[in-house]
Amino acid sequence: MKNQAYRMALLYDFYGDMLTDRQKEFYDLYYNEDLSLSEIAENYGISRQGVRDVIVRAEASLTELEDKTGIIRRFHVMQDQLKELLSDVDAIAQRNARQYQDDEIEVLTERISAVLNKLKQE
Repeated sequence: MKNQAYRMALLYDFYGDMLTDRQKEFYDLYYNEDLSLSEIAENYGISRQGVRDVIVRAEASLTELEDKTGIIRRFHVMQDQLKELLSDVDAIAQRNARQYQDDEIEVLTERISAVLNKLKQE
């Protein structure tokens, strides 16, 4: 269940602006506010099935967007690659500190690390 909630949160974060206002509202209430379908239905004066239909359509739209664009998949690949690069730069910096003590290499590895960390946070 947690994987599904995480997946739905990612889909919403990346593609939520593509939903209608009603879909956004119900999706947010259901996944982020943890309201039940019945609670949402009661608050909006519609049937539980009506709420479910809106959420299912929203999920389908978000899933279709990811299937077509692959942005989330590419985001995860990029995050993994950034981790690898940071590890490699750290290894270079450590080797430099142990063997060479080259000030220029130290400055360059610090600069590369800073850029990679900034990219990782975005």
